[in-house]
Amino acid sequence: MTRRLRAVLFDLDGTLVDSAPDLFATLAWLRRSHDLPELDDYRAFRHLASRGALGMIEGGFADRPDLDRARLREQFMDHYRAHLWVESRAFEGIEPLLQNLKERDLRLGVVTNKLANLAEPLIRAAGWQDQLECVIGGDTANLPKPHPAPVLEACRRLGVHPGQAVMVGDDPRDIRAGLSAGSLTAVAEWGYVEPGDTPEDWGAHHLLARPVHLMEILKSCD
Repeated sequence: MTRRLRAVLFDLDGTLVDSAPDLFATLAWLRRSHDLPELDDYRAFRHLASRGALGMIEGGFADRPDLDRARLREQFMDHYRAHLWVESRAFEGIEPLLQNLKERDLRLGVVTNKLANLAEPLIRAAGWQDQLECVIGGDTANLPKPHPAPVLEACRRLGVHPGQAVMVGDDPRDIRAGLSAGSLTAVAEWGYVEPGDTPEDWGAHHLLARPVHLMEILKSCD
């Protein structure tokens, strides 16, 4: 049965925005501030960019389990908040995708596990505040993804039934949240998929190699 889609919900880091450079820069700064040597290759932590500050810290400070993670997270967040749009950029194809979606009169929102007070300034820096009608952060609903609450809250704010929305993300938590909410789901394969992981096993309705492929899905739902 074909669904008439009215809304598209996006994860943020690894789906709309390549935020890894500024997250890595913050991780590097934090190591320097603790007089620790630079890591050999920060790109090895790319897949952790969707896992928040603690995920980055666990990977980047594996050699120092003695350091207090709560304190490290606080320092990480303070620095990142002031440097979240230095090298970060929209993934290729995202800007025209958002424009095309708005021209089709679709409601657009962000459902991210990033804290809302970080997600909102990032979206403003990207210039999307007029295109993305709601921002659901990891601290907005009762529980973060993979719980369906953030997806359900986004649909409530956009005034659409969850079955009329598609959740697009690069992490299994995005797909699980969307499926549990009763929405269509699509994997953003251009994002921070963990090495060796197999998105085809996540149970999503669709796999997207590039952002433009989302338009093909929408056409099939008309």
